Amino acid sequence: MPDILDGDSVEVQGSAKDPYILRNTGGVFSCTCPAWRNQSTPIERRTCKHLRQYCGEEAELARLGGELPERAVRQRAAKSATTASGTGNAAGSAGSTEPPLLLAHSWTPDINLTGWWMSEKLDGVRAYWDGKQFTSRQGNVYHAPDWFIEDLPKDVHLDGELWLSRKMFQRAVSIVRRQDKNDMWQEMTFLVFDAPQLDEVFEARIAFIAQCLDEFRPKFARPHAHERCNGIDHLRDELARVEALGGEGLMLRKPGSRYEVGRSSTLLKVKSFHDTEARVIEHLPGAGKHKGRLGALSVELSDGTRFSVGTGFSDQERINPPPIGSIITVRYQELSDRGVPRFPSFVRIRTDVEELPCHHAR
Repeated sequence: MPDILDGDSVEVQGSAKDPYILRNTGGVFSCTCPAWRNQSTPIERRTCKHLRQYCGEEAELARLGGELPERAVRQRAAKSATTASGTGNAAGSAGSTEPPLLLAHSWTPDINLTGWWMSEKLDGVRAYWDGKQFTSRQGNVYHAPDWFIEDLPKDVHLDGELWLSRKMFQRAVSIVRRQDKNDMWQEMTFLVFDAPQLDEVFEARIAFIAQCLDEFRPKFARPHAHERCNGIDHLRDELARVEALGGEGLMLRKPGSRYEVGRSSTLLKVKSFHDTEARVIEHLPGAGKHKGRLGALSVELSDGTRFSVGTGFSDQERINPPPIGSIITVRYQELSDRGVPRFPSFVRIRTDVEELPCHHAR
């Protein structure tokens, strides 16, 4: 039976008018059909009839460890009702507990950042180390290999990012979302930027992190670098430097601040452009050099605002565009008077979220 090589995709005809796309991304096999997309199992454990028909039943059984998972389809309405009643959770998986994370606001120019602590905004996967395991913002466990975590402190909670390199977010997600403790974790680094349980000011916490990691010397973890911001010119120069290297932007931490749970004005994001998430609702055909493939995506924000995204796609993404119903990140300069992102550009598919977040620039 045919196989799908890492990074490749194929089209198969299903019951819908348009063909479905089968993909292999870092060993994670996916299909754009609703049956695959709406399963409640982790993405590396999902299958569907199109994958089994194309790759063969035996190959799919072998890939999934000899047992096909339950193909339980999560109903959005039921999930929303459960979350609204307070009995669910943001990740949508039973038993998960969201870690107490500090979240950032976006910087506005009226705030003087002189003296604040400045660091690069990492394009990785936020992870909370509780002394035993990594969990996501939604409370899902990241199954890191034993050799990856063996040198991490077992009685200290650490907040950081599982990071691969700049512009490698999608591959980082594909690695950490798997549950097989695979060797690809050797590519990852846990960059630590806070110690949530330490009831001290930020300066004391980053000193503690440096001392702690120096003592334990973990092979796959290190402190994330911070420096004092000397003023608006320093901020702009550092932002330009990071973005020129392919980085996302900067994070600024207020001096003398404590760790808080939830969004706080003591932690600010600074970027030349804004990002937001949108759901794909239609593929718009291309013209001219893009005739016969994707021209633009018609997308919708959580508040119902609709607009088109026609730039930022690779040739391969125009041939195999993000599936209808998927969530993507869009980068834009500013909002129009009607709240529509101006000069929107496609950044990536968000495989790490299943619901559209409330719309806000970030």
